[in-house]
Amino acid sequence: MGKSYTKEEILKIVAEEDVRYIRLQFTDLFGMIKNVEIPVRQLGKALNNQVMFDGSSIEGFVRIEESDMYLYPDLSTWLIFPWEAKESKIARLICDVYLPNGNPFAGDPRGMLKSVLGEAKMLGFTAMNVGPEPEFFLFKTDGSGNPTMDLNDNGGYFDLAPVDLGENCRREIVLTLEGMGYEIEASHHEVAPGQHEIDFKYANAVEAADQIQTFKLVVKNIARKHGLHATFMPKPLHGVNGSGMHCHQSLFRGNENAFYDKKDKLGMSEIAKQYLAGILKHAYSFAAITNPTVNSYKRLVPGYEAPSYIAWSEKNRSPLVRIPASRGMSTRIELRNPDSSANPYLALAVMLAAGLDGIKSKASLCEPINQNIYQMTDGEKEHAGIKSLPKNLEEAITAFETNKVITSVLGEHISNHFIAAKRIEWESFRTQVHAWEREQYIMYY
Repeated sequence: MGKSYTKEEILKIVAEEDVRYIRLQFTDLFGMIKNVEIPVRQLGKALNNQVMFDGSSIEGFVRIEESDMYLYPDLSTWLIFPWEAKESKIARLICDVYLPNGNPFAGDPRGMLKSVLGEAKMLGFTAMNVGPEPEFFLFKTDGSGNPTMDLNDNGGYFDLAPVDLGENCRREIVLTLEGMGYEIEASHHEVAPGQHEIDFKYANAVEAADQIQTFKLVVKNIARKHGLHATFMPKPLHGVNGSGMHCHQSLFRGNENAFYDKKDKLGMSEIAKQYLAGILKHAYSFAAITNPTVNSYKRLVPGYEAPSYIAWSEKNRSPLVRIPASRGMSTRIELRNPDSSANPYLALAVMLAAGLDGIKSKASLCEPINQNIYQMTDGEKEHAGIKSLPKNLEEAITAFETNKVITSVLGEHISNHFIAAKRIEWESFRTQVHAWEREQYIMYY
């Protein structure tokens, strides 16, 4: 992943591999992968940034009178999809979105992440490294290929076959990813039945977000081959753990990890502490981006290993942020509330923006919480200054809307379109009559 290709090299590969079609991919405001598919004879035009699409047809982009958009392919994202038939090979290039005047489109999530990384560079940081841990569930499908609510296994944490019936599917996913250039660090069954996790090596922020999008595409395609439906929905089932996407992150200056200080008793630099303080300061507000659906907040409740309190620790996993034990080049923080329904470009952008705000303001880091927060009384939590994450999407959107640091970083276009769409989503949920209500009340009233 991330290999630097030239136009000439890509054209040569296309001829040698007999690639027939190219998908020019980009991501909309809400994290959905979009693509324009072109025949290979149009590849030269695409490589010269001349392929245009109708932006007014993409949710959260522009109005119909402002619709023309151009796709600028990132040549380092060149990839031939391994699951397509050999006689009709399809490749992809991930693109940035530009306006006809040659300026980056303000509503392009990938471009927005690059913009925040540019601010980090101005502060002397050459890279934000991210190691994501996306979890997912595997459900059986019916005769028409539609997902059912039947899980594919009853396995638990780190179980093996035959208890873990998703093992063969997960293995093929890993082999496919490795064939595409991913460096897989771990693959295992997660805590809940039917739940799985595959961890891949950290990368710079833009590449990490690209990898998350590609990862979800691979998982869904391979699962379908096994007669299964893979979902990254945060909480598909009541009473079991939900699926998160913990994000390990650190800042680098060249080859130096800016988060490490061997003289500090925790091995953490002042930069790391200020960055973490910024994360904690803005977590309540950026949850709208890192946890952007109604369903996200069904996961962020006590009792299911997901964080619901804003605190940090180097020892336990109940707070929002954990400091993994590794030091030196591996010194990092682990933010535990994000889930895979988030747009990864925007999620990483707001994390970085929050951390940089902490660095710029030289924010002081509060004391760690090294006891199980779920076992603390309300009085103990209040005394320790521990606050909760938003309880629902409405709370999260209201907090996001009033946080000028985060909204100004994302810009008016993204912030306003996001807020408007999410308020509609919440209102649709709020006014719907749900099965739980009928089960509880229809016989009694």
